[in-house]
Amino acid sequence: MPSFDIVSEVDTQELRNAVDQTNKEVGNRFDFKGSDARVELAENVITAFADDDFKLSQVRDVLTTKLAKRAVDVRSLKYETPEKISGGKLKQIITVRTGVETELAKKIVRLLKDSKMKVQASIQGDAVRVSGAKRDTLQEAIALVKSSITDFPLQYENFRE
Repeated sequence: MPSFDIVSEVDTQELRNAVDQTNKEVGNRFDFKGSDARVELAENVITAFADDDFKLSQVRDVLTTKLAKRAVDVRSLKYETPEKISGGKLKQIITVRTGVETELAKKIVRLLKDSKMKVQASIQGDAVRVSGAKRDTLQEAIALVKSSITDFPLQYENFRE
């Protein structure tokens, strides 16, 4: 029975490269001279540091630009509210979301069931497996999910006959 998986993944090497490029650009820019602006990455959590709100927003802009250039989908980023740390500086936690969250997985399964397509969808950990009798119906299911879920990056892989 043909099937495919709906997943959400981020290339960690490209993420690390984008963070390194962001730090390099922030270190070289004139408007950041003498500033403690930087970005750190640890276990799919990016931490942005800056002296004030304006510089923090500039660091975020540089980071999103570098991520976009490296084909990392910026929709997978979840921004927390900035916190004040010692010396009046700011810190912001940016979580990189990987895996299809439970609520989104349930939404995808409900969407496929409500569409009356002849496919079965099941939640398998942090992925959704969709199987059906015909390859064409699976391709229609991919098109339906792509058009309906636009606020979260999804990939479609392991397409098997």
